[in-house]
Amino acid sequence: MFPFLMRIQAAWLCIALVVSTTLIGVAQSRKDSIDAFINQQMRDGHIPGLQLAIIRNGHIDQLSAYGLANVEYQIKTTNQSVFSINSMTKAFVGVAIMQLAEQEKLRIDDPIGQYMDSLPTAWQSLTIKQLLTNTSGLPNIIDQYEHVLGQGQEQTAWTEVKALPIEFKPGERFSYNQTGYVILGKIIHRLSGVPFTQFIEDNQFKVVGMNLTRFGDSGDVIPNSAGGYTRVKNINGKWLSRDEKDPLGVAFIEFPVFFRTAAGILSTAQDMAHWLIALQSGKLLKKKESVEALWTPARLANGQVGGFNELTNGYALGWPTVTREEHPAVAPVGGFRSSLFVYPQDDLSIVVLTNLQGANPEWFIDEIAGYYMPDMHKANGFGLSSSLKTLRTELLKKGFANAIPIAKTLQQKNASFHLKEDQLNGWAYYLASEKKTQEALAIFKLTVALYPQSANAYDSLGEAYATVGNKAAAIQHYKRSLELDATNQNAANQITRLNKTP
Repeated sequence: MFPFLMRIQAAWLCIALVVSTTLIGVAQSRKDSIDAFINQQMRDGHIPGLQLAIIRNGHIDQLSAYGLANVEYQIKTTNQSVFSINSMTKAFVGVAIMQLAEQEKLRIDDPIGQYMDSLPTAWQSLTIKQLLTNTSGLPNIIDQYEHVLGQGQEQTAWTEVKALPIEFKPGERFSYNQTGYVILGKIIHRLSGVPFTQFIEDNQFKVVGMNLTRFGDSGDVIPNSAGGYTRVKNINGKWLSRDEKDPLGVAFIEFPVFFRTAAGILSTAQDMAHWLIALQSGKLLKKKESVEALWTPARLANGQVGGFNELTNGYALGWPTVTREEHPAVAPVGGFRSSLFVYPQDDLSIVVLTNLQGANPEWFIDEIAGYYMPDMHKANGFGLSSSLKTLRTELLKKGFANAIPIAKTLQQKNASFHLKEDQLNGWAYYLASEKKTQEALAIFKLTVALYPQSANAYDSLGEAYATVGNKAAAIQHYKRSLELDATNQNAANQITRLNKTP
């Protein structure tokens, strides 16, 4: 019997080794694919430095650093490089408020007048939840250039903002607002007995062991600082891209201490990963329902959720949300440069910190998640509306060249089938970015067929024809775009350029 048992054990050992080797191979292949994807995003977006942390099943599955923390001195990014996380700070404020709620020092539905004196009458009945979710209607304590009022002086800023009127009836809509977070900082201070920065440091940074995380801004000397660069500039209150010939500028960030509940934390992807693990494991909030409340988007008076855009389309207690049927997420974003996505249903979290204002990693984090859940890759149709997914399925069967008749047939068969212009246009540009030029051209043609009075649709089709080298068709469609919109300077410029091209 003994030799037989030895053979059985040896067989199981071989199987275990094969399985282990296979899993290691899969993990390494996935890491290589993610690294290649990140490097491509950095090249395309001129991102100097980036940190990535991926948390899977309560553990850090990948921790990587890419590019340069400092461009001037060509200093490489490491896992110890410290990045400003800007408005992602609000997520820490949400946790702090829920910690006070668990201590029974407040309730999120309490009016703020219960905890603060000398507030304007119209402010007193606003709730803590409305401040956290940016649904309060408060006037903003920053101006159109994103400068703090009163030249950053607390008393002056506070006096100026209190003199401004309420912007809308509380709960009616979402409007991103920094004033509410300044007030939340004051409430945390009053109820805890210590400055809000110390409360967050003591009850989050120190509890988790976030040794490289701190409050600060460009005015501070930050060891291992990744600095800040920008591809955008604020002109008359509008954010515009810098010249492609000189895409990078130095970004200077200044957050007065009283303003640092709105934006003021610097951290690393590794520290942020440990913070997320602690939050989800009950180390920061003891009650599961506290985390659920933290991540539940506010409902407006009309029953809808409101957020920044079609991706981060909701807002919870300091946490923007990606409210959708497939792979919903909570997704703090900061400074157009950094973001993290937590996918609660998938036990997956991804942190991306960069030193570039304008990197907007929230727009490519889902694609990183796709290396764990393949249905999340754009190439597999993730992110498309249900109607676009139906169309895509039919096109893959019958060919993109038949897009127009296929779409019309689907419309006739199903009254709820509807293709929005912006969604079609976005999908076409994605196909073009993937070098699927003929498929992209077919979708641009379909967009024009469905929206024949859209100058933008003709402009995009003109661009597609120019890309495939059909100069005559490109000029024709740019001219039609100009007929529909005489102010379309891009179309006029492209016609001039194409006419000069041999």
